[in-house]
Amino acid sequence: MTDPTSRGAGAIAFTDLVGFTDFTAEWGDDVAVSVLDAQERAVRSALPEDARIVKELGDGLMLWFADPVSAIVVCRELRRGFGARGSAPPLGVRVGLHWGTPTRRRDDLVGHEVNLAARIVELAGPGELLVSAPLRDQIGGRAPDLEFDELGPVVMRGIPDPVRLFRVTGRAPTGPSGTPAGGSAARGEAGARVS
Repeated sequence: MTDPTSRGAGAIAFTDLVGFTDFTAEWGDDVAVSVLDAQERAVRSALPEDARIVKELGDGLMLWFADPVSAIVVCRELRRGFGARGSAPPLGVRVGLHWGTPTRRRDDLVGHEVNLAARIVELAGPGELLVSAPLRDQIGGRAPDLEFDELGPVVMRGIPDPVRLFRVTGRAPTGPSGTPAGGSAARGEAGARVS
């Protein structure tokens, strides 16, 4: 089967479990590992064929999608959070999405477009999905129930020019199973700076 990332441009997503370090200190390594296992199972079951997990990054993931709507559907599903069944409270997931053409390095994806997506997730609050203007532009009119609240141009460390960012709101697009994907967006801060 051909690696979907060989097609060129796509949606680059970074996820992050908010507060995972404190969670691990309180609940212990075994519970923390069970949360990571639950996250991986949920992501693998939700990914369409033209998407993949690029790599695990501690408590976060780097994902790649050929289709921007699929990327938002899956990422909104993931925002529900993960917790160890019957014990620990769920952890919120924050997500940053960018549309671009990353550079392939063996099985990895690298380069400016990847760096930009990684910076976007740093601005997201718990349960929040932030996207770049190129990703929002790729959606076009394909998901009319989605709304994008502009946060304005944002200055990010290592990124030469300010980046227009948007918070995804509105009703979630329908997932492959016909069920809504995700809940309401969390509130975030506009005009933030990542250093």
